[in-house]
Amino acid sequence: MQLEFYKYQGTGNDFVMIDNRSGFFPKENVQLVARFCDRRFGIGADGLILLENDEVTDFKMVYYNSDGNTSSMCGNGGRCLVAFAKDLNVIRDSCTFIATDGLHHASVANDGIVSLQMIDVTNIKIETDYTFMNTGSPHHVQLVEDLEHYNVKENGAALRYGSLYGAAGSNINFVKKINEDTFSLRTYERGVEDETLACGTGATAVAIAMNATGQTNASSIKLNVEGGKLEVSFDKMGDLFTNVFLIGPAEFVFKGVIEI
Repeated sequence: MQLEFYKYQGTGNDFVMIDNRSGFFPKENVQLVARFCDRRFGIGADGLILLENDEVTDFKMVYYNSDGNTSSMCGNGGRCLVAFAKDLNVIRDSCTFIATDGLHHASVANDGIVSLQMIDVTNIKIETDYTFMNTGSPHHVQLVEDLEHYNVKENGAALRYGSLYGAAGSNINFVKKINEDTFSLRTYERGVEDETLACGTGATAVAIAMNATGQTNASSIKLNVEGGKLEVSFDKMGDLFTNVFLIGPAEFVFKGVIEI
């Protein structure tokens, strides 16, 4: 059986997109998803996303990590799925969709920039040397010296698999302050088990963590990731971060056909 797929990327986070509105995709086949995401034996991607019908919203997002397992929310994947939905004429310039962490609102500007509303964040753990929160996925945020030469894979894996987060693990973000409203970050992603060129929920966590810990007073924060630039904006009401938006490009790369 031949399967049509689409490839999208958002600041270097790349995804295999499949229109599964007819429900044909074998969703429990972990090995198949992992093969599609494999960069040597498959299409190659950080994750695979199914676009499905939903009775209440414009569509449903089903996200798989590159290891083939379903996972928590992926911010850049969500933005790419919105661009995919627009290209399929499922939506026009704005939409709502349901994901594993709940309801999301999103819009697409004329220049292709996608703004995705993330979940509200209120439960933030602030320690001396790191901050932890859930922005749809769990994220550890830590300021480091010499980010450019930092061993993200080794140090990220040590924290991800260490006693701090147990069997469930966490995504790990290493951060450098550039100026009052700009930060650079590099992310080790759980499920990919390596550094990725970008992480949307990670960028969201970094922006909120930097504000919550007094590194910035800005409510619109620029994030330099390895694959480009993102922006995160929010409203702060006491300990609650609400109206959180992840903003950045989401681009079609190519489409093709692969044998199942």
